[in-house]
Amino acid sequence: MRTEARTEAAESGGAPAGSDMVDWDLAAAAGRRLVPAGPKSTPGEVAALVEELRAAAAAAVEPVASTSRLQAPEGAPAPLVVDRAGWIQANAASMRAMLGPVLDTVVERQRRKGAQRASGGSHRAAGAATAWGGAVTGTELAGMLAWVSTKVLGQYDLAPQGDPALLLVAPNVLQAERDLGVDPTDFRQWVCLHEETHRVQFTAVPWLRGHIIDSARGLGAELAPGPDQAGERIQQVLANLPGVLRGEIDITALVATPEQREELARITAVMSLLEGHADVIMDDVGPSVIPTVAVIRRKFDNRRKGAGSLDRVLRRLLGMDAKMRQYRDGAAFVRAVVDQVGREEFNTVWTSPETLPRAEEIVEPGRWVQRVLG
Repeated sequence: MRTEARTEAAESGGAPAGSDMVDWDLAAAAGRRLVPAGPKSTPGEVAALVEELRAAAAAAVEPVASTSRLQAPEGAPAPLVVDRAGWIQANAASMRAMLGPVLDTVVERQRRKGAQRASGGSHRAAGAATAWGGAVTGTELAGMLAWVSTKVLGQYDLAPQGDPALLLVAPNVLQAERDLGVDPTDFRQWVCLHEETHRVQFTAVPWLRGHIIDSARGLGAELAPGPDQAGERIQQVLANLPGVLRGEIDITALVATPEQREELARITAVMSLLEGHADVIMDDVGPSVIPTVAVIRRKFDNRRKGAGSLDRVLRRLLGMDAKMRQYRDGAAFVRAVVDQVGREEFNTVWTSPETLPRAEEIVEPGRWVQRVLG
């Protein structure tokens, strides 16, 4: 087992690596075992669903490009239709690649502060503790991945470790269209319009992927508490947890200093732009190719609020309520700027990191127009 190998390596005398703080292989394997396969369907229904999603993704390319006025380069990878287990596998690998350097930074920070004091014996003890701690963390991550994998319809996987790709999660699309009671063909096309917009964002704007990865890693390293801060941070989270569960406190506000919250707000503004832009494009294209788009939007917005009390609690604990606000605020920003200056001038936003909206500009689009366009 991976954990045993990591423990043996740690006991051999070397200091533990940051990546050992999470057993990523365990997280992926356990997540795949935990997650239900999806709604009941016949092999023929599954084959038809996969084929139609591929066709819908291909059909989304031209209208998204012409509406957004962004063009994905030739040879950009085609979307991948996956099941829930496939989504878990891809995301565990991407999280490992994204967070591995962050965790290495944390371990190095602890080493410099004297957390690993020098003797081989202390290295062995720290290594064994880290390995078994990684197993616990990997198990917790498996539960999170399993739950989220039942909710995601599609995702542009940035894949810091390799080739990025657009993922369409077939069983979740099927479950959502059944739950909503919408036209399946229209819904599948609608989902693909949103996800194709994300593919265009990251392929037509070549610097964007690296910027997001570097920003997330930098913030992660800053957010990770040092050895002298961990106890205080845990107490802070526990004291405020009731407020998080009631929806009164954003959980992300519990784990950062004011300076770190400012950086988190900057990254959140960019994510709001990306999600809001995709929502606007899918709705602008929608009426020309999807007859029931208004019905789908109304029902889907209600779905985003969460079906039941447990679902809402889990969303709050995972910070997904904040993601819902990203869709709303980002879409309002995009519509306001396009209404004021037009689509071509709006696309100035993709010029460089400096032209991305700041946190205060997402909710006050006129400030972005004044700063960037004069």
